[in-house]
Amino acid sequence: MLSKVINKYTKEPYSHVSIAFDEELKELYSFGRLRPNNPLIAGFVKEDIVNGTYARFPETRCALYSLEINDLQYRRLMKELQKFKKDGEKYGYNLIGLLGVMVNYPIQRKYNYFCSQFVSSLLRKSGIKLINKHTALTSPRDFRECRELNLVYEGKLQNYNLKQSYLY
Repeated sequence: MLSKVINKYTKEPYSHVSIAFDEELKELYSFGRLRPNNPLIAGFVKEDIVNGTYARFPETRCALYSLEINDLQYRRLMKELQKFKKDGEKYGYNLIGLLGVMVNYPIQRKYNYFCSQFVSSLLRKSGIKLINKHTALTSPRDFRECRELNLVYEGKLQNYNLKQSYLY
């Protein structure tokens, strides 16, 4: 429901952002549903493109992008991600922050993020600045329009999973 509201308001094709560390999308992280059947309980999640929330929505469409980074940036990224993985239960969803995006006023809360804010913050703290705006104002559109990112795949998420099984 939240995704539909965001799509209707933004008129954008995508309303969610995650960060992956492998082509198979087995290491995929974001802020979203903690329980597939309950959109109200949300926070830091390791996403699963076969099971979990995506299994409930087999028609999910996606755009997957790649970014080339150096070894130092990768190590920093892993170090920042480790902080979330270690203390994942203390993080919540920054629903109020979404309202801030609507009025162009950044609303940050210490342990709360929305998906694009999380990815933007994680990258920035790792020394990777892709988007020239406050992380609490970053939207999926910003990633879609980022020239440093290279489009790898666009279509149904379940079809990407099938495509991957033929690559190996």
